[in-house]
Amino acid sequence: MVGLGFIIFIATLFYWAQIDRRLPRLTYKEQVYATRGNITSRDNFKIASSKKLYKVSINTKNIDPEKLDLFVNLYSLYSGDDKKKVKKKVLSRKGYLVLSYNIDSKNANHLQTLARKLYRLGVFKTYHDPKTGISFLHGLSVVQSGERRVYPVVKTLTPVVGYVKKIEKDGITKVAGVKGLERYYEDRLLSIQDTMTVGSRDISNTIILNRDSVSSRRVDGLDIHITIHLKLQKLIEDLTDEYKKKLDAKEIIVAVMNSKNGALLSLATSNRYNPDLIRKKDYPNLNVSAIEYAYEPGSVMKAITFALLLKEKKINPYDLVRIYGGTYKLGRKTIRDIHKSKSEWISAEDVLVYSSNVGTAQLAQKLDSVEFYQGLKDFGFTKKTQIDLPYEKTGSIPSLRRFKSKTYKATVGYGYGMTATFMQILKAYNVINNNGRIVSPYIASYFQEDNSKKYYVRRDTEKEVIPVSVSKRMKQILIKAVKKGTGKKADVDGLIIGGKTGTAHIAEGGSYAKRYNSSFFGFANDKKNSFTLGVLVIEPKKKYHYFSSMNAVPIYKEVVMRLIEEGILVPNSTLK
Repeated sequence: MVGLGFIIFIATLFYWAQIDRRLPRLTYKEQVYATRGNITSRDNFKIASSKKLYKVSINTKNIDPEKLDLFVNLYSLYSGDDKKKVKKKVLSRKGYLVLSYNIDSKNANHLQTLARKLYRLGVFKTYHDPKTGISFLHGLSVVQSGERRVYPVVKTLTPVVGYVKKIEKDGITKVAGVKGLERYYEDRLLSIQDTMTVGSRDISNTIILNRDSVSSRRVDGLDIHITIHLKLQKLIEDLTDEYKKKLDAKEIIVAVMNSKNGALLSLATSNRYNPDLIRKKDYPNLNVSAIEYAYEPGSVMKAITFALLLKEKKINPYDLVRIYGGTYKLGRKTIRDIHKSKSEWISAEDVLVYSSNVGTAQLAQKLDSVEFYQGLKDFGFTKKTQIDLPYEKTGSIPSLRRFKSKTYKATVGYGYGMTATFMQILKAYNVINNNGRIVSPYIASYFQEDNSKKYYVRRDTEKEVIPVSVSKRMKQILIKAVKKGTGKKADVDGLIIGGKTGTAHIAEGGSYAKRYNSSFFGFANDKKNSFTLGVLVIEPKKKYHYFSSMNAVPIYKEVVMRLIEEGILVPNSTLK
């Protein structure tokens, strides 16, 4: 009897020891996932940000059947989900059930409060599993399931800001940049370290934070503060939309850059998309055409050719050049002027002011092959501009050997036989407005951690491309081109406006089609500020409006007027 009693005693102890191991742990681990950094405009508007997503789950076996309707009504009220759908979901499954994967932070807080209330109301009861003999009690569980990228300004600043793709890892939703700033600064925006909190829990599965609990610091991705002025960007985008429709153009691109340091105040296009909802028809708009579309620039290159001639002291602006009635034979090639001159002889600077192909073809011969080839490379052609955007193209120029050909010198001199991107041309024109020194365009100003320490982006050292005297002379000639030449419609009283038009045929199948790209590049300065501007109109189809003087130049002036409206440029009657 004593022996039997002892065996029963030991067996009972063993049984209760086993039961104890089946009870829920007293300690609980909770992980809070770090989020991706924000992108913020110069005027402090959020361009892109991340929202935490929460997963809400229950075990339907723990719901008291008599209080099912109470649970459904309260959960629907707090979450915003449809009552009928919630009830159908709960009734369709016995056991663990995820009610939602996409609860935002605000609703998650409400639901965590609801979880405690449901315990007090007796909505959940202990369930005894007849198969295993285990009893358990699980209530409403609210845990972070990842993050979602949101773009509050919708289509504004796309495709520059770019977009992201979802990445599922260990049941957690993260995002990664695919295009634009989101892709270029992926390593800075990416979250660094999640929070892990370990401690005792209360009956609603919430960790009790006391001196015994342990928590690691969460490190989110860095916020990026950019140079783009959001209000100006929106105004210019509205302009591109208006003129795209008016001109029946394929795309219109506009940029405004601080001439002194390369900071972009605006980089706008008419072809945009909603990063939150990309559809098949948006695919052509995903690329940043300002850096990914290389084209023959046309007459805007005449200013670069002229600057190289002045740098090498091969011409005097007052030298006379014969125009031959606007038609000139160079070997087998016939070169024609679009803008007919009233005089047979014009000054070298007027060749640029009135955009003479014939005059430019002759002046370009004064440069030897090395001077021309290396000069274009010094201005940044065939190289990336170093703008902080991915997938930048470099364009092309003929080889050094081909520059020995008079025909190649002539055609490259007025912007054919080579390709460049919009941003390369903008960077080259900025040399003229920045005392002959070249700077790289940029969008990100600085990075910031938790609204505290700032990390400024390191910039390349400026390099002199042309002497100050040449840049000053070029500015005078480009101002004359606006006052008297092909850019008259760009002039604004009280500001220093200069620039050059460009209308170029588009090559197709080895010949030039009746399709055009039109552009206007130049500068707009007041007494304190200096900005380099560019406008490109891709394939305008409106009849007689393919000349840049009829499309790009009026847009340019409208952009300058927006800069005045926003107080970025201030006209002064003493400026001439």
